[in-house]
Amino acid sequence: MTEAISKHILVVDDDDDGRLLLCKMLERLGHTSEDFPSGEAALAGVAGKKFDIALLDIMMPNMNGYELLEQLRKMSEFQSIPVVMVTAKDKDSEILDGYKHGADYYITKPYTTKQLEFGLKIVSE
Repeated sequence: MTEAISKHILVVDDDDDGRLLLCKMLERLGHTSEDFPSGEAALAGVAGKKFDIALLDIMMPNMNGYELLEQLRKMSEFQSIPVVMVTAKDKDSEILDGYKHGADYYITKPYTTKQLEFGLKIVSE
């Protein structure tokens, strides 16, 4: 069995507890992460940094996850990395909206470590 390659993952979620839990889950899966509490903080903090995957919440104040995704895609270092929307929005139409906005995968809250691991595997292939 081959070992999963460690990824450096951007995490953006305005819920402090949820963000911390997600980062801990990623760490247990062998990945590193850098997290931000808002879209604005992420945009200010990611310039020039290399990430393999981005995990973005959708429902955030001031700048939602879709708006953040749009801004990230304008940056050369984010034009081709996989983006996973991690959100409580779970209706079919909301999930389709995520894909229409350019998300590569969609994980609904609450989620398990196995679901997270599967989603990361899907976007890494």
